[in-house]
Amino acid sequence: MTESLIYSGRELKLFSKAKNWKQYFCRFIIPHIKGRVLEAGAGLGSMTSYLNKTPGLEWVLLEPDVTMASLLKEKIATGIINSGCTVINGTIDNAGNVPFDTIIYIDVLEHIEDDHTEIIKAAALLNPGGKLIVLSPAFQFLFSPFDKAIGHYRRYSKKSLQKVIEGRMKNISIHYLDTAGFFSSLANRLFLKQEYPLEKQIIFWDRFLIPVSVFLDKIFFYSFGKSILGIWEK
Repeated sequence: MTESLIYSGRELKLFSKAKNWKQYFCRFIIPHIKGRVLEAGAGLGSMTSYLNKTPGLEWVLLEPDVTMASLLKEKIATGIINSGCTVINGTIDNAGNVPFDTIIYIDVLEHIEDDHTEIIKAAALLNPGGKLIVLSPAFQFLFSPFDKAIGHYRRYSKKSLQKVIEGRMKNISIHYLDTAGFFSSLANRLFLKQEYPLEKQIIFWDRFLIPVSVFLDKIFFYSFGKSILGIWEK
């Protein structure tokens, strides 16, 4: 991801319909959000309304694509996004020198070729006691034409995601989510090999599979899933 990157964001529009999924994983994230917050790769801002639930937060939307950054500013001006948010068009290098209490990467880190350097820079921007939160697609063997089409460099396991952090921060939790989605992703990898899911597939997954995952994830102790969520403290 580079400053003024041109990014179509086609999949962002598709997955904006995944309301059950967003509400589900946000349950694990919201309790860790505090103070001054940096949402890296904010995209269309669809996650901001789900995550920005606590009064008094100072929320900064970091978006490298100039068109999306402009759209975010419009959404703030018209009240679609909380008016307390501000927008920076750029990458982590443009986030300024004022430290943050929370830095969030929702389906972003896998788009960054040098994820190791990205995390070093993010950690440097955190206050002591600050939290780093990363949600990404899980398991490299599930890497599909869809991943390639939308610019993913990789998918993560617990081991590979923890390796990116390399002991710079204390691990609070790291686990997998969406057990049912794991099997649908595996089916796509082995049989369908679609570059993009259909809208009706996204709606089916969100409406019917996510409720199943909410149940199965607990049964299987969050031991596998389509996505991985890690939370660290500086």
